[in-house]
Amino acid sequence: MLKLKPKFDLQRDVVSDIFRKEALVGRVKEFSGSVDTCILNIERDGGILYSWKGATGTTRIGKYNPNTKQNKLLYTFDKQVCVSSCSLNKEETLLAVSLAQRTRGEEHFKPMSKCLTLLIEIHPINNTKVLKAVDCRVRVQFLYPETSSNSLLESHLLLLAEDGYVDQYHVLLCRQEGYRVVMVNPERLSKVAEKVAEDFSWVQWDRQTQRLYYLTHKDKSLLRCVQFFPNHNFETVLELPLELPTNVFSTVRFVNLGFDHYHEERPEEELVRMEVFTNRIGTMCVCCSQPVNDNREQTYMVVFVHKGCSKTFRVSLDSDASPQTPQSPTHLHPLFIPMGYYILVYLAGYFLHCINTRQQEMLCHSLFLSGHDAELGLPASITVLGAEEENATVLLDLGSGRSYTAALSPAYLLQILQSDTPTCRPRVPSSPAVRPGRGSRSPDRPLCVGSDSSGQGTPPSPGGRLHSACLHSGGTPPSPGGRLHSACLHSGWSDPQRLAALHCLLVYMGHDPHLQVKIIGWLCDKVMPFESFDQIQEFILASLYRISYEKSLSLDKVLPYSSVFDKEVPVCLLEVPGVSCTTELHNEPLFRVKARSLQGFWLELQWNTERMKYLEAVPNPRYRTSHIQSDWDKLRTERRSSSLLKRMEDNMRKVLSMVDTWSLDNKLVPLFQEEDPQQRSLIGLMVDKLREHLNRHLPRLGKKRIDLLVVNYVAKLLELIRHMLESVWLKYKLGPRALCFTQQGSPAEWAVFHFMCRMLEATRGLCLPLPPGYHTLLAVLGVRCLPHHTFLQYIDHGLLQLTETFVSRLMTDLDNSDANEKLKFSILKRLPEPMEQRIYQLWDHPVTSASISRYYVKTLLEKHNKNKGFAFTGRDKPGFRPEFLPLTYLAKILSDVEEQALNPFEEQENVDARFVEETALKQTLFLLGFEEK
Repeated sequence: MLKLKPKFDLQRDVVSDIFRKEALVGRVKEFSGSVDTCILNIERDGGILYSWKGATGTTRIGKYNPNTKQNKLLYTFDKQVCVSSCSLNKEETLLAVSLAQRTRGEEHFKPMSKCLTLLIEIHPINNTKVLKAVDCRVRVQFLYPETSSNSLLESHLLLLAEDGYVDQYHVLLCRQEGYRVVMVNPERLSKVAEKVAEDFSWVQWDRQTQRLYYLTHKDKSLLRCVQFFPNHNFETVLELPLELPTNVFSTVRFVNLGFDHYHEERPEEELVRMEVFTNRIGTMCVCCSQPVNDNREQTYMVVFVHKGCSKTFRVSLDSDASPQTPQSPTHLHPLFIPMGYYILVYLAGYFLHCINTRQQEMLCHSLFLSGHDAELGLPASITVLGAEEENATVLLDLGSGRSYTAALSPAYLLQILQSDTPTCRPRVPSSPAVRPGRGSRSPDRPLCVGSDSSGQGTPPSPGGRLHSACLHSGGTPPSPGGRLHSACLHSGWSDPQRLAALHCLLVYMGHDPHLQVKIIGWLCDKVMPFESFDQIQEFILASLYRISYEKSLSLDKVLPYSSVFDKEVPVCLLEVPGVSCTTELHNEPLFRVKARSLQGFWLELQWNTERMKYLEAVPNPRYRTSHIQSDWDKLRTERRSSSLLKRMEDNMRKVLSMVDTWSLDNKLVPLFQEEDPQQRSLIGLMVDKLREHLNRHLPRLGKKRIDLLVVNYVAKLLELIRHMLESVWLKYKLGPRALCFTQQGSPAEWAVFHFMCRMLEATRGLCLPLPPGYHTLLAVLGVRCLPHHTFLQYIDHGLLQLTETFVSRLMTDLDNSDANEKLKFSILKRLPEPMEQRIYQLWDHPVTSASISRYYVKTLLEKHNKNKGFAFTGRDKPGFRPEFLPLTYLAKILSDVEEQALNPFEEQENVDARFVEETALKQTLFLLGFEEK
């Protein structure tokens, strides 16, 4: 689950260098003794402070620079001392050291404090100032301001005492003799120290953000956060009430404040383990755990401060643990590992819970593993040093002195998706059609479209699903071995685990294009939807969410994230076997600083908490793509105002122009190359509705920013579908021949056609637009892969659409064989009248010629009638023969005109109908250019 990359090795990077230096000090060729090397602290710049006992009975402190891979000796004690805490200022001119003093033999009766805290000048080594001599443990930590200069003559030191207080020392420095850096008035340091915090029982230091968290308890537990600013001022920014038992800490707990190798923590005394994790975009989580109780149940709680809620998890530790699992997990606490916006809760050998801190509403978006699947192989002495970057965390094994950069393993998550093997038998290739089961069809089961046993087509319902094993009479099977039924029972991973792994891959790691191609390949192999979710819908929504989730945390509650929100959620996605979850609204944090004074992280956190409170109160804050279905139906059936149509046309142009500006050089799939009025209208409607939704719920983003976000969102949707098709095209190695009408489709083309049908089903279920040209491409593959009668059934039930581009190519590319002629007539009957008249011009056939003539004469005479003002008499003439193509109509009109134009002074004569017919036919031939006068 975790991918570990070695970062630091104490033996390799430090001890080998120490051996060389000790050999020089001892004046021997090679030092062969033992050195007691301990890691003391890790500073904000990544520098590792360590100590070792020298060959001559000394104790030395050094620093390893991970950037230069060099070691530097900082200070040497002339005797062996116990360094319990150590910190180095940014300029490397001052060293703060806390020594644990132990009485020996003759010193037993001498008065001696248990802890001695020193401040030492080391540039060069000069004066030493005693800051504290007390009978409690003391931790020291220099502040590291965000400045580019290393010549600051001022340092600030935090001194944290086990008695429950924190002092800040402002140390002024000056240069002497051009290079010597010394303290100014060191005797006044203790007098001018500032009190930062007091009466706490737990304290945590965040070296990356320069924040101090501490827990106090009077009437109730209260978590406070102190922010240290670049100007060295500090302020208590936040207070958060916590529901914790009283007296949970028998002694003060120090978190992320170095490593004290001379103080042993007793697990049985640690009733609660607590840590705070933040993210730069404004997330804050407080994680608490309790030891395993007598019922072998592990309890841990995560307070999502940015969401205003908390979740308490209780995990039953079953007997299916790995062989490396301790027999008695009593007094054990899980390890909390921050990983971007995920928090991993790990109890070695029992479980691993990957908690999604941004989409925490449903358990199915957080991955839970147990037993062997949860084994990370981490030693018991592992310590979490914190997030080094957005998607990685540094882990330190104090036992071996090795540190690692840990990240989630995409290969392992892909294995969760790919390793489920169907256990049911495959389709029998000789069967003309495969049905999901006997008897009546379940609403959630796919419906096979093809020929039944009687040879008649079995049409699907308009919302029906296409079965992956459909084999139509005369059609080409999808693969030589056939496909498996979608309702097959799978072994291995459960649907919630697949869903959580898929979202982790797409949102958390989706920036890797190679990984995205692998996921699309998996979608091709597992094309039919799972019982509880549609993986293609999840792929689309999660990929779109990724492009905007870094913009603002408030978008988490507003933008679409998963298709499971759009329907009744299956029970299996709401539960995890062996895990119970309780969700509660949490007390709001109190910001001690005025809103206008908040900056950066605190401003985002304050905005997120306020916005989440509002979004929890309003109905349906999350935009659901299916909500525009009613507007889309009205748009297609009712006449809309010109202003709305113009606005949607402008929206569509913005989206398509943005798509055109992106990389479309590799036009492997012919999309965005034709007009598609329906899809263009749907694109404009989606932009309009999504923009309206965001403006209503997130006005703080501003109209321009929202407009850009929405247009980019819809354009990315179209680009994503194009990318999916191109990946599938490359996977099955399709070429230009796939667009030819004259050949039958291959198994690879059948697979692509099936995948495109599933994409069509997924997007229709979410009411999402498709790129212009998608329906044409799908129809081309359909006519190649399906028998003609089945192809027509797909059209009648709305699974395929007849676009003008497709029909035009069909009429011109297919010859006039009996089968093709029958297909063409069937298609012509299904066309709307305006398109039908345009298509007649493309097919050279007597029927189309007759239709063109009929339409032409009718139009010409109606125009003539309108200009002359003649009216039809409507009288029937016995000599007219209705089967005489368009000339029957023409002769009737001419006879009516003749009757109205008779000379009253001349004798009336009977009209020669045969003469009129022959004259009209001759005139028609002249007008159409078939004969010359």
